[in-house]
Amino acid sequence: MVFFFRLKHKIRNMDVRTGLIVLLCLMGVSWAQPVKYLDCGSVSGKVTGVDINPCPSQPCQLHKGDSYSVNVTFISNVDSDTSTAVVHGIVAGVPLPFPIPVPDGCRSGIQCPITKGQTYNYQASLPVKSEYPSIKCVVEWELRDKDNKDLFCIKFPVQIVS
Repeated sequence: MVFFFRLKHKIRNMDVRTGLIVLLCLMGVSWAQPVKYLDCGSVSGKVTGVDINPCPSQPCQLHKGDSYSVNVTFISNVDSDTSTAVVHGIVAGVPLPFPIPVPDGCRSGIQCPITKGQTYNYQASLPVKSEYPSIKCVVEWELRDKDNKDLFCIKFPVQIVS
């Protein structure tokens, strides 16, 4: 009888631990939210998903002085030895350069050379400088292949806030 009591107690403790682990995993998954985006001319690839972390709602609220992770999953339609990211903030229809720390896509989660038909997960950091104005704009993010054609081109709305 004592054996069954101890066994039941151990199972209950395992259930609680398992529940906590599942809850923590779900919290981690919910941190990176898929965002709505527009494809703006992905000639050399096809985007299958975009995540910005943290971005719990849209437009993404980008706080000055913080950095955000941008993850784009895409399928390449071409072979390419190189990939280069070009990022702009579009304000009143005018594209303004939005510098990122590592524009080399081959150093941003992609193992080069890029092979036609393969799926890739591009991962980059988007730092928001303190001197940026508080404004709503659209971010245009391109990853270009060796021929300067877009492996992907996406646009998504953001709001820069203090």
